[in-house]
Amino acid sequence: MTALLLVGSAALWGSSRLSWGGGVPTSLVPLALLALAGIAGVLATSGWARRVVGGVVVLAGVAAGWAGLDGGLGHGLWARVVALLAALALVVAGVVLVRSGHRMPRLGARYQTPAAARANETPEKELWRALSEGQDPTME
Repeated sequence: MTALLLVGSAALWGSSRLSWGGGVPTSLVPLALLALAGIAGVLATSGWARRVVGGVVVLAGVAAGWAGLDGGLGHGLWARVVALLAALALVVAGVVLVRSGHRMPRLGARYQTPAAARANETPEKELWRALSEGQDPTME
């Protein structure tokens, strides 16, 4: 999902740099920044919060699509096509996040404090911990 968000963000920024044959929509760069912030949101959250991030990304994709279609497809065709492709990437990423984002791993979710790790320790984990500390548990 982060790759789609990065592609969508880059495409929106690139679209803002192309010739639109009139005025460039002012919403493209802020929407690109919102997509980049969505990457941080995906990495930092889990559960329902990640679904909210997905919903915001879908709304950003719809807004980008609206900006791409606003004014017709006459002038600045390539800029509009790039904006519409970016919108599609954002909507797809957002829908996937809403539907299955809660199942994706969270950054740093495997870390446990030493006290919590000892509370969940099994005999097998205890042997591996001893080996990690340089002790030979078979010699005791």
